[in-house]
Amino acid sequence: MSDELALLAEAGAAAVVAAMATDLWQATRDGVLGLFRRGAPDSAAPVGARLDEGASLVRTSAAPDDVRRALAGIWARELHELLRRDPACRVPLARLTAEVDGAFASGRAAVVLEQNNTARDSGTVFAVQHGDIHATHTTRGAGGATRQDPDDGPQ
Repeated sequence: MSDELALLAEAGAAAVVAAMATDLWQATRDGVLGLFRRGAPDSAAPVGARLDEGASLVRTSAAPDDVRRALAGIWARELHELLRRDPACRVPLARLTAEVDGAFASGRAAVVLEQNNTARDSGTVFAVQHGDIHATHTTRGAGGATRQDPDDGPQ
């Protein structure tokens, strides 16, 4: 039975961290918190904080898959301990895992990208997500001649 619980905890952890920073995150987070509330209502707040911290790390990381791999081990231990304390959580965790896996398999899970850019005091913002940006600044000199900004490299 312990091997079964360990496998379920690992599958659940994989689903939880895969859902971080996607459209599935809020529902997955709520499902995990519901599991922890069942046996220990006081544990929901700290678990929620750890889930949010992990999701924030995934969302802001340059290498989100590496962060997910690291978090999967942590959440596998958390979920295994939960299943050991409250074996009745097996069915709801299996259901949550199947729902998340099914959403990914059907393509319903989309990565959520967030970007905030602000330009102040005559500033200019050049921003891009998942791509490259190449900007050249030119100015008009005396007599209408164009010249490249010296900070932009060789002319």
